[in-house]
Amino acid sequence: MLNMQDILKYCVQYDASDVHILVGVPPYIRLHGKLMPIPETEVVTPQASRELVTSVLTPEQKELLENERELDFSYSLSTGTRFRVNAYYEKGNLAAAFRAIPEKIRSIEELGLPNLLNDLTELKQGLILVTGPTGHGKSTTLAAMIERINETRSEHIVTIEDPIEFVYEQKQSIISQRELHADTHSWGIALRSVLREDPDVVLIGEMRDRETIAAALTVAETGHLVFATLHTNNAAQTVDRIVDVFPEEQQQQIRSQLAGTLEAVLSQRLVPSLDGKRVAVMEVMLGTPAVRNTIRDGKSHLLPNVIQTSGDLGMRTIDTALAEAYLAKKISLEVGRQYAENVDDFNRLINRR
Repeated sequence: MLNMQDILKYCVQYDASDVHILVGVPPYIRLHGKLMPIPETEVVTPQASRELVTSVLTPEQKELLENERELDFSYSLSTGTRFRVNAYYEKGNLAAAFRAIPEKIRSIEELGLPNLLNDLTELKQGLILVTGPTGHGKSTTLAAMIERINETRSEHIVTIEDPIEFVYEQKQSIISQRELHADTHSWGIALRSVLREDPDVVLIGEMRDRETIAAALTVAETGHLVFATLHTNNAAQTVDRIVDVFPEEQQQQIRSQLAGTLEAVLSQRLVPSLDGKRVAVMEVMLGTPAVRNTIRDGKSHLLPNVIQTSGDLGMRTIDTALAEAYLAKKISLEVGRQYAENVDDFNRLINRR
C-alpha cells in the first residue's frame, strides 16, 4: 500500500483534481471529471484508511475529528502543492476527500471566462456571487478575480475560508486570509469583526446559513465589495435560496437588501471538452435596474427572461454559454444538449448562428 504522500504526488503528477480514500476500494483519483482507481494499488482496509488519513493530521486536528466526526482542513506537500481536505467517518471507518489546489492562480483569460469578470473586479462595493455544483471551479474563478484586484488595485482584501485554499502573494493590495478553527471560531464571529478590520474587499468562502448570508448583505451594504459562493445552479435559484432561508416576515426586507447590493450572479459549470479535459461555461446575471426590480418584487421566476433579453449588456443564460462553446468547437453537440437547462433553447441558439 502506498503512503499518503505517494498518493498525493501521483495526483499531482497526472494533474488530477481529487483523491478519495475509502475503505473497501483502492485509492481513487478524479481526472478531468472522471473517477478512476490508482493502478496497481490494494483495496484500502479499515486500518490502512486510518493510517493514511491520520498521517496528514496534527494532534489538534485528530482530536477535532474524533469529536466532530468530520473535519475540513488544508494540507501541503513538501513541494508546496496544497490540498483542501475533508476527513469524515462512514460506516464507522475513517475516509477522506482531497481536492488539489493549483499552485499558480490562473487569470480570467487563462480560464477562458467572460472578459466581463475583469470589469466586475473594478467595482468598489456590492455583492458578487459565484455559484454552481461542488467541483465545478467556483473557488478557482473567485481566486482569479481576487488576484486581478491584487494586481491592479491598492486595497485591503480579507478572506474568510474553511479552509484556506489559494494563498495570495501581496502585490498592489494587502491580503488577510483567515481560516475557520485556526484563526476564528465561527463564520458569524469572523463576519461581525471584519468591519473593524478596515477591509475594502471581503471574500466569504461560502454563504452557508442565515447568519452568514445576513452578514454578507450587511458588509456589502456598508460600502464594501463582497465575493461569496453558493451551491445553486442558476441566478433565479440563487435569489430564492438566499430569500428562503429567512422567516417569511423578514423576506421582503432581504429582497430589498439583495436588490440594493447584488452586482452579479455567475453560475458556472465545468463540462467535458473535445480535448478530453473540461471547459468552463457560465451564466451571467448583472445587477441592472430590471434585475433589481424583479428581485425586489419577488418575481425571481422572471429572471431567466430578463437575462435572455439583456445579451447586449453582457448577460447570458447557461444555454447561450453552451451554444457559444459548441460553435467555438470546444464541446460536442451531445455535451451541449446534456448540460442545457432548456434543450429547445440550446438547439435554437446553435441553429441561428
